[in-house]
Order: sequence, then structure tokens, then C-alpha cells
Amino acid sequence: MIEKAYHDRDGHIWMDGDFIEWRDTKVHLLTHSLHYGSAVFEGDRAYNGEIFRLNDHSKRLVNSAKILGYEIPYTAEQIDEACRKTLANSGLKDAYVRPVAWRGSEMMGVASKNNQIHLAVACWHWGSYFADKMKGIRLCISEWKRPAPDTSPCKSKAAGLYMICTLAKDKAAATGWDDALMFDYRGRVAECTGAHIFFVRGDELHTPTNDILLDGITHDSLIKLAEANGFKVFKRDILPSEMAHFDECFVVGTAAEVTPVREIDGIHYKPGKVCEAMVGHYDDAVNGRIDMFKPSS
Repeated sequence: MIEKAYHDRDGHIWMDGDFIEWRDTKVHLLTHSLHYGSAVFEGDRAYNGEIFRLNDHSKRLVNSAKILGYEIPYTAEQIDEACRKTLANSGLKDAYVRPVAWRGSEMMGVASKNNQIHLAVACWHWGSYFADKMKGIRLCISEWKRPAPDTSPCKSKAAGLYMICTLAKDKAAATGWDDALMFDYRGRVAECTGAHIFFVRGDELHTPTNDILLDGITHDSLIKLAEANGFKVFKRDILPSEMAHFDECFVVGTAAEVTPVREIDGIHYKPGKVCEAMVGHYDDAVNGRIDMFKPSS
């Protein structure tokens, strides 16, 4: 079954404080962020009616805008409430929630300071990011590299920074791969187009923490879960030459959740007990069977 286009659906989207009919939530052609890539967004996920680590996502959204030089006219707590209301309005219990902020259309040109800042929250059903993910996905190596921290605002989850991710993802799909692994400007292992990566050797987990990576909320969750369950976690630079010397590999993200990897460009892995354990631990966390990620009151 082919899903409806995202612009042509029933329901409502929360926009600048009010619920608007889904098909009527439009922005002008000359919206600044459309032309100059300065929108910021989050990908939140709800399980059984609760949005996992919601406040952490909302805080990161606020900070992403600050890095790009503007203030979202809502606090993180107000964004939390908008997300909860949007989820409730949708009638969904398990859903993807997308808050997005952008500069408006009051002025056009590289300068941006006179543009109004807008915020919207949409919500829809989203199943598994990868089909048959427990089999393990196949990654190629992208020709695109994550840029140096003095050439892009890499700690902001900004729309413009995903241009090379789209190019890498589309080329991977066109050549028979599930996704692409990107290196960074120094040739270190970085991340996939929308997920962080972990490698496994014995009971050790190794994951990049390069200076160019977004501070991933799912990545942080997996580190905490691994350590709480007796795994040693090494957060460090990883070189491409090391990839053949690991036993297992998996990627993590709000959309990807925990997805095993069975191949990276000719290097093969067998998803095993560690991948299976981390899939289970994450499932326990997002479904509230453990409460180590609930915000303190």
C-alpha cells in the first residue's frame, strides 16, 4: 500500500500555538529558511502514548536554533507540551513526532535578523526505518565527508546540514545498499546518514565521538544502557582500518532505533548476542519497562 503524500493527509498540525488543518499548514515561497537552510528540527518518537526523552529533544531543538543565531519563542517545556498535545490530537499511541522551527519571510537575502521565528509540530505513524532490520542492514561508504567544526554549525540539528546525507542516502539506495556510512573531514569513522554507529568486540562497545557529531539522544541512551548492563563502552576515534576487526556492528537513532549491520562495503558482521541484547534493552527503555531515562521532577 502506498502512503499518502505528506502534504495531503487528514488531521491537524500544531503551528505557532494553534492547531491548523493538516493540508492548510503552508509557508510562503520566500521563507528565509527554505532558501538558506536555517530550519532546525527534532525527531521524537512516542511509544504507548509517551514520547521518549521528550525534554532532552526539546532542549536540543532550542539549542540548535541558538547555534544558528536565533531564539525559538517557546521554552523547552512549552515545546514539550505542544508535542504532547499534537500526539494526543493525532489519536496515535506509537508515532513519530516532528517539531520544526524556521525563519519566516519578512526579509529575503543572506541577512536574517528581521525574520519572524515560527514553530510547528507534526505527528504521524512511522514503522520500522529499515525493513527486516534484525537481519542486518548493508552500508556502503559515502563519498561525502562530514565537514570540520569550523566550517559548519555541526552541533545544530539544522536542515541545511542534511543535504549531503540526502545525497549519500539516495546514492546508496540507487546502488543496492540500505544506507551509507560517512567518514569525517580527517578520515575517521563518523556516522550514517541519520544514525550513529557502534562496533562490538567481545563485551566491548566502541563508538565514535568525533568533534563533528551531533549529540545524539539515542546514542546517549545506548551508552547508558550498555554500561548499566555490564558492557564496557569506549567513546573514541575509530579509523576505517579498524572496522574489519570487530565482531558485530549496529546503528542507532530515533528513527532507526537499534538496527544491526551485516555488511560495510565488503566487511561482514554477524548480528549476534550483543546486538540482540541492545535491541532488547532499548525496547525496554522506550516502552517504560525501565525508568532510567525519565526526567527528574
